[in-house]
Amino acid sequence: MSDQTVLHVKGRVLVGPEEVKDELWVVDGRISYERPRAEAVTVRGWALPGLVDAHCHVGLDHHGAVDEATSEKQALTDRDAGTLLIRDAGSPADTRWIDDREDLPKIIRAGRHIARTRRYIRNFAHEIEPDDLVAYVAQEARRGDGWVKLVGDWIDRDAGDLTACWPRDAVEAAIAEAHRLGARVTAHCFAEDSLRDLVEAGIDCVEHATGLTEDTIPLFAERGVAIVPTLVNIATFPALAAGGESKFPKWSAHMRRLHENRYDTVRAAYDAGIPVFVGTDAGGSLAHGLVAAEVAELVKAGIPPIQALSATAWGAREWLGRPVLEEGAPADLVVYEEDPRADVRVLAGPRRVVLNGRVIG
Repeated sequence: MSDQTVLHVKGRVLVGPEEVKDELWVVDGRISYERPRAEAVTVRGWALPGLVDAHCHVGLDHHGAVDEATSEKQALTDRDAGTLLIRDAGSPADTRWIDDREDLPKIIRAGRHIARTRRYIRNFAHEIEPDDLVAYVAQEARRGDGWVKLVGDWIDRDAGDLTACWPRDAVEAAIAEAHRLGARVTAHCFAEDSLRDLVEAGIDCVEHATGLTEDTIPLFAERGVAIVPTLVNIATFPALAAGGESKFPKWSAHMRRLHENRYDTVRAAYDAGIPVFVGTDAGGSLAHGLVAAEVAELVKAGIPPIQALSATAWGAREWLGRPVLEEGAPADLVVYEEDPRADVRVLAGPRRVVLNGRVIG
């Protein structure tokens, strides 16, 4: 499709969870609900805003930063799965060149992970001590796109289990600095111990959040702190636990418990009113293109299908400050053969992907 071709999307346009229109047009790369005079190429089906993966890592594999060719392949895999907006939750690679590519997903970056010394995956993060946390948060706030990513907990080899990485006063000062600079803060947290300090210090989001309890769920709900459960990643916990069983039995048992409770934890969070969003944790050791699988996992956990869809579509875009299928918005949308509200598994097979007004697939 050339830059000048007008696209006519006809069928069911899911403008919002309950708002449905019969058609839209794409003119000069933007959405219009007014019929243009020009002839148009018609695409039929059920249209959703481009899907959101709110926890993804482009430019990263299990060894650390990757080259541009590998980053491109990762981004293309996500795009072809319908993910057109990514919140990159930490990467050591410079992926700014992607912003100049109209055929690749849009990325909201959180800079590079900030972790405690020897308390995270090698080559992933800035590894520092608490006295330097504020300075590094300020650095990544300036380098990112409105987000900063902390590693809130990780295995402590001396304790043989997951423990919090940062003292309360350090995270309070760091989060305050990020907010002063206009950035929101999120944190990787598997376990229970770090959550109260992070939330009371003003954190905006927690990744994974498998350690939520009856004590901390009301706190998250009261403060409006979002979670991104990454259930397709939590599915790897039993294998991780088995690998560390002989050296860290306490940690292994803890990881298994977190895995066993994962669905109950997510459902309890949702029932309490905690905002829940879709993220796959692609990159590192997990494949890209898993957004449909994560939505299905949220439904399996007990989140109503329409809300699970919103967690990767309308609600996720609103949370990240990006438009949906509104007049004049960039034409980033995905078209399906059937209604994804009736069966979220439909998301696994996009009929057409439209990015910046161009039909990609």
